[in-house]
Amino acid sequence: MALHKVALIVASQGYQPVEYSVPKHVIEAAGISVVTVSDREGTAIAKDNSSTTVDMALDQMNIADYDGIVIVGGSGAMDHLNTQQMHDLINAAVKSRKVVGAICVSTRILAKAGILDGKKATGWNGDDLLEGIYKECGAKFTPKDVVVDNQIITANGPKAAQEFGEEILKLLPID
Repeated sequence: MALHKVALIVASQGYQPVEYSVPKHVIEAAGISVVTVSDREGTAIAKDNSSTTVDMALDQMNIADYDGIVIVGGSGAMDHLNTQQMHDLINAAVKSRKVVGAICVSTRILAKAGILDGKKATGWNGDDLLEGIYKECGAKFTPKDVVVDNQIITANGPKAAQEFGEEILKLLPID
């Protein structure tokens, strides 16, 4: 029996609200539970000053409890989520054959975690640095809205949020 639970991981400050709310809606509409995880408990504040309740902090998360983990982008992602703890969770998810997703700038966290070697991926490239970052970690930058490579899903930003959510659903083990 599948667990039917996905962790949506947001920065405690500066997450992108569309990249959070749209995939969350798509996943929940399919009957899958979404748990909001952040670097801190309490309330996470989006870059537009809206907020969401955090269900648990990263250090409370057990990857075995989830079908997938999805990292939301936004200006705070690299400051708050690009940590060894996050990298360890990402690697544990990949090792356990879980779905791993990242959108916008947070795809760089997947690169830094070392899981994109030999993979195709996309992401936010507004600073023209993404291709170089991916090359360093052995990934192939693929300039599309959403890229799926095995169990890893990457997307380039808010406009791709709906398709990103739908692609996540396709990979989840739904009975």
